[in-house]
Amino acid sequence: MKANFRKPLAALGFAALLFTACGGDDSSSTATEAPASSEAPSSEAPSTDVASTDAPAGDVSALDTNGDGVVQFALAIPGPANDGAYYQALVDGVKAFTTSNGLPDPIIVDKIEADKAATAMDDLAQQGVDVIAVGASEIAGPLADLTVKYPDIFWYCNCGAGFADLPGLAQTVDDSAQISYSAGYATGLLLKDAGNSKATFIGCCDLGFEKEAYLSFELGLKAVLPDAEFSYVKTGSYDYDFDNTAGATEAYNAAKAAGVGAVYPYLGGAHEPIVQLANADGIITMSAGSSTACDRTDLKYDIAVKFDGGDYILEALVRIVAGTFKEGEKLVYNIGDNAGPGGSPGAVICNPTPEQQTAMDAIDASLAAGELAADLGAIKGQAYGG
Repeated sequence: MKANFRKPLAALGFAALLFTACGGDDSSSTATEAPASSEAPSSEAPSTDVASTDAPAGDVSALDTNGDGVVQFALAIPGPANDGAYYQALVDGVKAFTTSNGLPDPIIVDKIEADKAATAMDDLAQQGVDVIAVGASEIAGPLADLTVKYPDIFWYCNCGAGFADLPGLAQTVDDSAQISYSAGYATGLLLKDAGNSKATFIGCCDLGFEKEAYLSFELGLKAVLPDAEFSYVKTGSYDYDFDNTAGATEAYNAAKAAGVGAVYPYLGGAHEPIVQLANADGIITMSAGSSTACDRTDLKYDIAVKFDGGDYILEALVRIVAGTFKEGEKLVYNIGDNAGPGGSPGAVICNPTPEQQTAMDAIDASLAAGELAADLGAIKGQAYGG
């Protein structure tokens, strides 16, 4: 049953899987502690090795934790599955895995409200599923009970920093401060060349992880433009309301009227509407999670801010089936680490000049070496210290 995940499997054709996933649509990021089990947590950086293109397809039946002959994935996410940003990234990653390995389509329940999460995930658990992937910490509270109630299901969450270690839960996390600093730095480079110095970060509710993100973004921005004008605007009407398009549009219009040169829509369901507005107005904008944003043709992204939940779970699945990533552990992604087909988390400029790329390479190396750890650590303390 659950032990099936702990023994190495035959190769699963992950090369095909990973390259398929690259066509999907940026998360996280996010990021993100010893587990409550007696086993030591996995602290190794994700491998930078790329799966061999010659890897033969293998039998995925070992993922059949309930022994019914079908490998069934399920997804529980708080936002819309087609948001084009953080939530969709996880959906695309799981779909890439199931399609590449001939598995049934995942069962997806989206737009789950926090106070209804326990019921929604309990219902999922009773549908003969083998793996349940939870998309964000705002609906993860019931996992302490559900992982015990349904021990034969493999539970996974991209819950972010600070979420409780649970013996029956595998988690991926990243370093949001690193990622956001790189996003701010990239924005500063583009603004400098555009002759503008105003940037706005549009979020939800000034939650702790938002503070970590926007304060780090501001620090990166001002590393390039010391006199930059930066603002954070919360647009949600309740905690975790990242889908409030009306509120986000109002904030965008106010920023536009003030002459903003760049906007970071750190949003879920409201993300793409703001990107569309920025495109129409010629304002620099960026993704919020997806590692494939630069490849979009329906929307124009100037920067891909990568904390892609799909990349994270794909890399995690490689390790789960190899027996190197288990329940109760956390897999941490930092800038410079491989995180599935999208590569390293962090910001990339979609069409950089040679000078901009050189600058981004240098700042990524600095972040990976921990040279900004003290400053970013102070921001984490400010964000979560009350």
